[in-house]
Amino acid sequence: MKQTGIISVEHNPDDPPIKTDTDWDRVNAMTDEEIRAAVADDPDAAPIPVHDTPGLIRIVNTKRLRDRLGLTQEAFAERYRIPVGTLRDWEQGRKLPDAPARAYLTVIEKDPNAVAGLLGETAA
Repeated sequence: MKQTGIISVEHNPDDPPIKTDTDWDRVNAMTDEEIRAAVADDPDAAPIPVHDTPGLIRIVNTKRLRDRLGLTQEAFAERYRIPVGTLRDWEQGRKLPDAPARAYLTVIEKDPNAVAGLLGETAA
């Protein structure tokens, strides 16, 4: 087998966090200015330009989004009018959202209350 030097890790939304030496409290507390300074100091730390890199498609992590909003699968599906079976398939990795669904999830991620309001749903 050809050695590529690439390490592949599969991590699903329900998996426990991967153990590292990273101080996540410190990382989460960083300001935008500190992040920009860290990236400037270490070019390997720069984020991958998803929209400018051929072959890469940004997919919203629906479970993480739903957890951030404090909603059950049923409540999220009802609020945003997504079939609950489809949501489960996305969260469990059985299927990936198609292009229109990815766009819709991106809009929900940006402003969940506005989307719920436009759909006539009340935001929690």
